[in-house]
Amino acid sequence: MGRWVVMPTYNECENIPPLLREIFLVVPDVEVLVVDDKSPDGTADVVRTLQSTYPRLHLYVRDRKRGLGSAYIDTFQRLIATQGFETVTTMDADFSHSPHYLPQMHHLAEQYEVVIGSRYIGGGGTEGWGRRRRLLSASGNFYARLITGVPIKDLTAGFVTFRRAILEKIPFDQIHSTGYAYTIESKCLAIFAGARVIEIPIIFKDRRKGVSKLSRQIIFEAVRAPWHARSVSGQKP
Repeated sequence: MGRWVVMPTYNECENIPPLLREIFLVVPDVEVLVVDDKSPDGTADVVRTLQSTYPRLHLYVRDRKRGLGSAYIDTFQRLIATQGFETVTTMDADFSHSPHYLPQMHHLAEQYEVVIGSRYIGGGGTEGWGRRRRLLSASGNFYARLITGVPIKDLTAGFVTFRRAILEKIPFDQIHSTGYAYTIESKCLAIFAGARVIEIPIIFKDRRKGVSKLSRQIIFEAVRAPWHARSVSGQKP
């Protein structure tokens, strides 16, 4: 049980079966943990059915929808307390992140504490996004870099491999974001804890099925997150 892939879900019953099939074809020895926030569409039931097909498939159902950041923090703490593992990779459950990048990320994690699947370095990019969403994402990353001083091109990336050693050093109680802004705070805290980081180019594709979870609340939280990460580092405004 050396490598884990963690995927938070909320109403992803259509995407989960084909995505799991692809993951286990590419990296058959990985442990996959689906963290479901009690999806009303029956995502957890679909995963339970698939567990007979995939022995390395695990399910953790939480009591209610509490957000992406909350799901990752809760899961990291549980894994550290109960499992022996080398790395954990976070990825979306909607095919935005291709499983075919996993072998490269796992290989690089032998040298780096954090490996980021980046849209904003040479060779990376997005598919299926409109102009407004591209502008929002690019400007958000520029803003986060400017405030935190962290030299990562894609601070909001959700496709990330962490080594256990760095996860154990991250003060999760100091992460205030419950939504997507968690991605900014977690990377900054990893770097402040001494992590060696590398970004690899990926093509981020818009979700195949289902509805995007992006909201005004998520955007507002992302505006605050870089300032909080900066304060944790001890930097002065």
